[in-house]
Amino acid sequence: MASSENTRRLSRWLKILQNPPQYVSASLIVSLGGLLNGLDTGTIGPVTAMPSFFDSFGIQSSSLTGLVVSSILLPATFASLFAGALSDSLGRTRAVAIGALFFAIGAALEASAVNLGMLIAGRCVVGTGEGLFLSTLVVYVCEISPTNKRGPLATMVQLFITMGLCVGFFTCYGTVRIPSSLSWRLPLALQSGIALILTIGAGFFLPQSPRWLAHKGRREEASIAWDKLGVSNAEREKDLLQNPTSTVNAGSNLSARPTEALKTGLRDRIRADLAALMSVFGKDSRKPMMLGVFLMSMQQLSGIDGVIYYAPLLFQEAGLSTSKATFLASGVSAILIFVFTILAVVFVDRWGRRASTIYGGLLMFACMAVMALLYSTDNVHATYGFGKWIAIATIYVFAIGYCMTWAIGVKLFASEIQPAATRATAISLAQSANCITNFFVAFITPVILSRSSSGIYFLFGGALILTVAVSMIYMPETRGRDLEAIGEAFGLQRTRDMPVIRRLKALGSRIGTMVGASNRSWGRITATGSQEMELENRL
Repeated sequence: MASSENTRRLSRWLKILQNPPQYVSASLIVSLGGLLNGLDTGTIGPVTAMPSFFDSFGIQSSSLTGLVVSSILLPATFASLFAGALSDSLGRTRAVAIGALFFAIGAALEASAVNLGMLIAGRCVVGTGEGLFLSTLVVYVCEISPTNKRGPLATMVQLFITMGLCVGFFTCYGTVRIPSSLSWRLPLALQSGIALILTIGAGFFLPQSPRWLAHKGRREEASIAWDKLGVSNAEREKDLLQNPTSTVNAGSNLSARPTEALKTGLRDRIRADLAALMSVFGKDSRKPMMLGVFLMSMQQLSGIDGVIYYAPLLFQEAGLSTSKATFLASGVSAILIFVFTILAVVFVDRWGRRASTIYGGLLMFACMAVMALLYSTDNVHATYGFGKWIAIATIYVFAIGYCMTWAIGVKLFASEIQPAATRATAISLAQSANCITNFFVAFITPVILSRSSSGIYFLFGGALILTVAVSMIYMPETRGRDLEAIGEAFGLQRTRDMPVIRRLKALGSRIGTMVGASNRSWGRITATGSQEMELENRL
């Protein structure tokens, strides 16, 4: 039964992809932003390990290598803080186009760098662009998709990220043999070209988000946008067009400020952006925003980008000595991530967000515990023993577990639980927190590995088990529910109504009943014994 249902599900999606509606095509085009993110992540580690890179810039210390790799992330963090306000002001597609243009310019600077300072400057520009568009991608896809297609389509961004990882690793595997600086320049130039394609596509061809238009009070344009996207009246979520006051009025104060800011000076625009940023701390939006920020931060503290950025270094630590072997092992991990992400896209709405976060976190924690135990007990050796093969296999299992669960569910859940009026701004904050944590991971991973082979795995394992505990208590299930209904339900949910709290209360009630029954039985036994002793004394 389950296999036949999965086959039907897959065949339906194959039919959709053969003749896709416009909302599917738009989702694929905007997902090129995810491809760019994956390309950068998949290339920068191998690039900084290439012999031709050392010939161009010299051999760097572990701290300098961490700085080069992570320099993209602080500008991305700062840009992410204002990405939501920019998206609310100009629209989702324009925000993506502006960010992609920054990315294209920065990647071109990287590819043409003549010194390390120019390379780092280019990465900072790339980070600014990535921060501007990355948090908007999933928001846009969620807002243009019918409810029953939203889960798989929103995960297309993550699928493209993993595709970028795979392409990036094997591009470097192919170019490392070029006996010139072109070996490391070519992968970076490829990113600039793809970013230009996204700039043109998002700026001139993608329809604007109908939800964003509705929140601006432009309902006729929203209806036209739905028609352009190929979303039928039956598929449109009723709260958006049939009951627009429940959504437009809720966000009218927020949406009016950025609209007026476009007509005034820079100071008023900045003031409006700050007001939009502060709106996420309101009574109804504070709780989902904080949970989204926490989960997006812990997504990086799981250690996934430490594994991806420094895959060649990790495999070298595990005993693979040649650069060709470490690059090939890194490429294999990228292939596994890509293949299993495809499976995760197919089954995302079957598993649910909450279960995948909890069970995926437990699996990744087990992997980190195995790695920490192997290295702390000195059981990984390059020339003998099974320790190095267990370590390599565990890295693969960790990467597969992440892409099947957290890579898909966390970003989707963080976007779904936000109220419509503050969704873009809240997700930009969550993406900013993600970038800060990513910077921390990218910078400290080579530094800690140079001092301790096991310390980094203890750090990631602790973050994973903490996230599992928080998810068990505070994370509701959002699968298959309308976006507006999710935001409203989450805002009304109290701590004592959380799933784990309800189960603990039920368990406590059962224990209380059992204890009460036991006390009553003991009381009867004691009373009977007292009566018998009193009768004996009388006799």
